[in-house]
Amino acid sequence: MINIRVGFGYDVHPLGEGRELWLGGVKLEFDKGCVGHSDADVLLHAICDALLGAANLRDIGFHFPNDNPRYKGADSKLLLKEVVALLKEKNYAVGNIDATLSLEAPKINPHIKAMQQVLAPILEVSVEEVSIKATTNEKLGYVGKGEGVNAYAVALIYKK
Repeated sequence: MINIRVGFGYDVHPLGEGRELWLGGVKLEFDKGCVGHSDADVLLHAICDALLGAANLRDIGFHFPNDNPRYKGADSKLLLKEVVALLKEKNYAVGNIDATLSLEAPKINPHIKAMQQVLAPILEVSVEEVSIKATTNEKLGYVGKGEGVNAYAVALIYKK
């Protein structure tokens, strides 16, 4: 029997002045950054939730609560590494990730290859298994007004 599982992740963070913008494990030059307890990398948080959901391991807030000072300003790449370790404990490996960022600016396409190169080793997959896409919200809602960022992710995992 083939044991594969699929999980979905979603995250949202407001954008604010005086914050660094970390997306997909890459620091982008921009006048605003995501606001949150950790580095607020909305894309990595959605990927973490997709992986955790696929393995039936609850969600990112359960494992890394935002009221725990240990995670204040935390690098989300380290959180993702911990999630991958949790999967390994259950004898799962990552098959692939398909993720989408929704924001008006900055443009994400120039940074996708760098994001894939950062994430693939953490996920222990090749860059071909890490799909990252971006879209705008056509100026609608908080995303369209440049007030926030959404990220969506689907993950496939399998028993080793």
